[in-house]
Amino acid sequence: MKAVTIATHGGIEGLDVREVKTPSRPTADRVRVRVRAAGLNRADVLQRMGHYPAPAGYPQAIPGLEFAGEVDEVGEQVRTWKRGQRVFGITAGGAQAEYVVVPENHLAEVPENLGWPEAAAVPEVFITAHDALFTRAKLCSGETMLVHAAGSGVGTAAIQLARATGAKAFGTSRTADKLGRAREYGLSSSVVVDADPQAFVEAVNEWTAERGVNVVIDLVGAKYLDANLKALAAKGRLVLVGTTAGAQAILDFSAVMRKRLTIVGTVLRARSNEEKATATRLFTEQVVPLLADETVKPVVDRVYKLEEIREAHARMESNESFGKIVLLLE
Repeated sequence: MKAVTIATHGGIEGLDVREVKTPSRPTADRVRVRVRAAGLNRADVLQRMGHYPAPAGYPQAIPGLEFAGEVDEVGEQVRTWKRGQRVFGITAGGAQAEYVVVPENHLAEVPENLGWPEAAAVPEVFITAHDALFTRAKLCSGETMLVHAAGSGVGTAAIQLARATGAKAFGTSRTADKLGRAREYGLSSSVVVDADPQAFVEAVNEWTAERGVNVVIDLVGAKYLDANLKALAAKGRLVLVGTTAGAQAILDFSAVMRKRLTIVGTVLRARSNEEKATATRLFTEQVVPLLADETVKPVVDRVYKLEEIREAHARMESNESFGKIVLLLE
């Protein structure tokens, strides 16, 4: 089979598309999927650079955390899926290839209204956003939510899911254009944040009449910690999802204690199979119906052929993308 291969760690020149061994016929509760499209994520860029290796048991040279395709073969214990069904799902590596093998409970059925590129743009970001907003932060109707990197895949998913549940979504980005485009997905108010994160604290105070927001979804990292604490309302919840702006910061305990704040971190890739199965089940029950009736929609930035993997990585590293970058394997 063809697969994106990290030949050498470093720049995009280390990426190739090579013929590799097709995964063996699945056994037990495993399903082999013929991948038709796969999403590109920041984790893939970090893996290419040698900073984020795949967990044990997953391909170290073949990146890819999400995919959409058709069931090709199933193990003898599989009861949910049959050959030919359209599915999308998550894995800890190896999705950017013509075939991938995953547990049956890491898959969901693709709604009929989604094509392959749209379907591949869904699993990682919508499962991550749903988990952060509702499992971790317990976001409720009538509350307020602030998401950083509002034009990212997780950002656009979080905005739509917050709106769908009756919460008001605020956002930040480094570019006004992305914030303008995010408004069509439910972003209520927004502010450009460049050098000084305190800018969004002032904006939040204006938007909420000094009360602060109930939930912050932080896809940026350490640089925003102090401002996040200031922007949160009493009993607010901060969910740490990304570290693009650093992973270490000084925490003001007094601010956390005074406001009775909750700080929780989340990452999808390193979780156990059982935890991923639970996250996928909640996604299937609560998000897939919203995709089917178009209450929420995948946001696709650009679609590249598998052989254009270097161009896809360059696009992601340019920080100009809005929504998801997708690789097409048809």
